[in-house]
Amino acid sequence: MPTSRRAFAAAAVAALVLPLSACGSGGDGGGSADASGKVEGDITFQTWNLRANFKSYFEGVIAGFEKKYPDTHVKWIDQPAEGYADKISADAAGGTLPDVVNVSPDLVAPLAEAGLALDLDKAAGTYKSEYLDGAWASHRIPGMSGTYAFPWYLNTGPLFYNKSLFKKAGLDPDQPPRTYDELFADALRMARQTDGKVATLANVPTIEDFGRYGVPLMNEEGTGFAFNDLKGVQLLSKYRELYDAKALDPQALTATPESSGKKFLTEAVAMNPGSALDLGNFKKQAPGLYRNIGITDQITSTGHVNMYVMGVMVNSRTRHTPAAVAFAHYVTDAQNQMSFAKKVAIFPSTAGSLDDPYFTKEDGADETRVRIAAAKSLKNAVNYTPVLFSEQMKTALRNEVAKALQGKESPKTALDNAVKACDRLLQQQG
Repeated sequence: MPTSRRAFAAAAVAALVLPLSACGSGGDGGGSADASGKVEGDITFQTWNLRANFKSYFEGVIAGFEKKYPDTHVKWIDQPAEGYADKISADAAGGTLPDVVNVSPDLVAPLAEAGLALDLDKAAGTYKSEYLDGAWASHRIPGMSGTYAFPWYLNTGPLFYNKSLFKKAGLDPDQPPRTYDELFADALRMARQTDGKVATLANVPTIEDFGRYGVPLMNEEGTGFAFNDLKGVQLLSKYRELYDAKALDPQALTATPESSGKKFLTEAVAMNPGSALDLGNFKKQAPGLYRNIGITDQITSTGHVNMYVMGVMVNSRTRHTPAAVAFAHYVTDAQNQMSFAKKVAIFPSTAGSLDDPYFTKEDGADETRVRIAAAKSLKNAVNYTPVLFSEQMKTALRNEVAKALQGKESPKTALDNAVKACDRLLQQQG
């Protein structure tokens, strides 16, 4: 299940698609933004590495749609995870982009800029109220008006913490930190009480942390990054304080999710993000940790946790706009999203769905505990990672953060350099 595929960069798409915008997005495709006509015609629907595990589900969805609209036919195409961005890029450049396409926000951005993604605020705005506000907003592009994909499934992860380590440090095991200020205070206390032997965190701050801290990540026009403001510098300065006090694991600079998870498993770190799958691992590999596990929301000073979101885009050049819009909506409506969520550990983006007993009622199972915690936090979650923030930009930020934590640069200089590097990469994309 490709919940981690949000990491795909849009650079390959941008390289081939953006030149199309210079020629005008009308092209010879003859598409129409009017979705109000009769739902009819043959359309193609492309998913991203889903056929192997969910063939019967999608065949059922398509059959249901064709039954509802007898004058339609949907051809389903599934592409492998590897090279998906390149495939979209080639299709966009060659004029063979399917009518309805499974995308992530970073992949839809260059397509929208090239005029190839239908603006759903105009063509399907009547459906907006069916979705969570944060989910609908996740496929908006800075500097552009409009929304360019229906939100589909969501994901997020709770934060696990070790109640025993909290108790030993004199912290209330039933009151984990919820804001960054609380986190920093608790982390410094944990380090002092254990003489630096137990760190609270094993990860350096990412763009999502700056977002959750309340830092403006881009300017209003979407033409440049802004996370080097006073608040951004404050966050990085706090992390440097943690690093110096050994409240942040010394190996955080080179940590991977796997290595951070191992630190938490061996009780060398007191807090770590995770998923329902981790609980099963704790139970098997570290029963002592499992007995003392706490589950809480992601740390945030904004009141909104981070969400990862997938979307369904309509090709603006489709010859069957009413059918393509109707199908994209059908795939992402509450009933079909709920059915999909019960087959795999994802969450629906439709309003009200997270109030279903499946996401609210405990049954004693580990997976249910995590599912309920995640669902509760998703109701007003935000996709903090800017849609224009590429993998290269993530690397640039991480490198500068490392220099600041090691004392090679001041937090202000490090963030100034990171913003310059990211702005340069942004200009290259455009």
